[in-house]
Amino acid sequence: MKLEIFFEKFDQFADAPDAVSKMRELVLEWAATGKLCNTDSGAWKKGVLGDVIELISGQHLLAHEHNEERRGIPYLTGPSDFGEKSPIPTRWTDQPKVTAEPGDILITVKGSGVGKTNILLDQPTAISRQLMAVRVTGADTEFVHVVLKRAAEHFQNAKTGIAIPGIGRREVLGLEIVLPPLAEQKRIVAKVDELMALCDRLEAQQQERKAQHAALARASLARFADAPTPANLNLLFHSSFNIHPSSLRKSILTLAVQGKLVTQDPNDEPAGEILAGIASTKLRLQKTGEIAKEKPVEPLQSDDLPFETPESWQWAKLAELTELITKGSSPKWQGIAYVPESEGILFITSENVGNYVLRKLDALKYVDKGFNEIEPRSILKRGDILMNLVGASIGRTAVYDLHDGANINQAVALIRLVRETDGVCPRFLLHYLNSPTAIDYMLASRVVSAQPNISLTNAREFAVPIPPLAEQRRIVAKVDQLMALVDKLETQLAASRATAANLLEAIVAEVTTEYPVYENC
Repeated sequence: MKLEIFFEKFDQFADAPDAVSKMRELVLEWAATGKLCNTDSGAWKKGVLGDVIELISGQHLLAHEHNEERRGIPYLTGPSDFGEKSPIPTRWTDQPKVTAEPGDILITVKGSGVGKTNILLDQPTAISRQLMAVRVTGADTEFVHVVLKRAAEHFQNAKTGIAIPGIGRREVLGLEIVLPPLAEQKRIVAKVDELMALCDRLEAQQQERKAQHAALARASLARFADAPTPANLNLLFHSSFNIHPSSLRKSILTLAVQGKLVTQDPNDEPAGEILAGIASTKLRLQKTGEIAKEKPVEPLQSDDLPFETPESWQWAKLAELTELITKGSSPKWQGIAYVPESEGILFITSENVGNYVLRKLDALKYVDKGFNEIEPRSILKRGDILMNLVGASIGRTAVYDLHDGANINQAVALIRLVRETDGVCPRFLLHYLNSPTAIDYMLASRVVSAQPNISLTNAREFAVPIPPLAEQRRIVAKVDQLMALVDKLETQLAASRATAANLLEAIVAEVTTEYPVYENC
């Protein structure tokens, strides 16, 4: 297979991760090893870079020895001053210690940018100890630059040191190279420039296509948000462009909890009657002592509501829907120790509370059984809802579906819906609490700024939209259906990327095996 065909096949593996960067790596590899052009390999000579260069090590300047007022000559401190091909200075000095000359190749030898290169074009320039200047004496400068760019990963792997890892003169001067005759070096450089320009065009086309797809995706999301009809829903799963699965999930949840995903049915039992039934059941359970009495919550005000809902919906505070909202405590505060699983009770922390489901179940913690005697209110039952109250995962909510009798720490709230009622579908509540709408509402108005957290008071007063029960069930069914489609789409996207990556790998292997030369080089 000729190298031209490799570029012609680009569209087949364009979705592979870093497809263009891989092509650039291959061009440099072939250029430096004699596989890019038709060549007389017998004329190539093995050696080390030190055979054809002088190497100048930079020196550090103190703060008072350089300036930003353009006094003196430019002073480069590291790869932060590098441009695409040549440096862009931000400091100058009239007290230079080590100077690089126009035409020198600058290479980074210390820090995270080890191996990065630029060519100095304009004027003598002072360089810091992070840089060395490669002055080519026995070869074509651009060809040596190709060799150095190909060796960037090698230099990264060769760096040593703890505080500021880097490479020394020995690593640069001792780099093994194979050098063709001068005329061939120039032909190779010309072909590398041509192929790199082609890579630039392919990358620009790739970026333009991504930008177009992103614009189409945004337009489809906006159109669906404005008019969530079945026809517009199909646009979200259009075959000609991909909306990122995470964006799809957020959009679906946002529309679902705002009453825009399914139609309202005037025959549904009104939400107000559902809330009245919950309140009646809760009062009865309190009178019989089955649940604790609570301080009445103040009615929601219109200013407290995060969005408008359909007329058949009604807002309620979370405490109106629950018989218990509480949290656990720290075992250390209670003098309770962590113990092996066989000796204790399961202890759920905020790390275990994911979106919808518990996570990290392979690293669960257990505490002494005495913890349940100290914290009986936070003993868990299957079906309880758990919400993270602290940190980056604030608001993340899951259903507890393990065995009864576990407990929680102080960063997790236990939310238990009123028993013996069928007014709030737990799955709908989970959809709402995990939606971007609810999370934004929590972060905007229910978080203490000094330490990101939600208090139990704020959790109890959190506003929840309540549709008619029949509509809740329709919403849950629709969300589950759409989320299954998103899961399928995500699998297809992953498979497509894997296929593209495998194809790229296969083509690279084929091209490399068949000694890829570029025709008319």
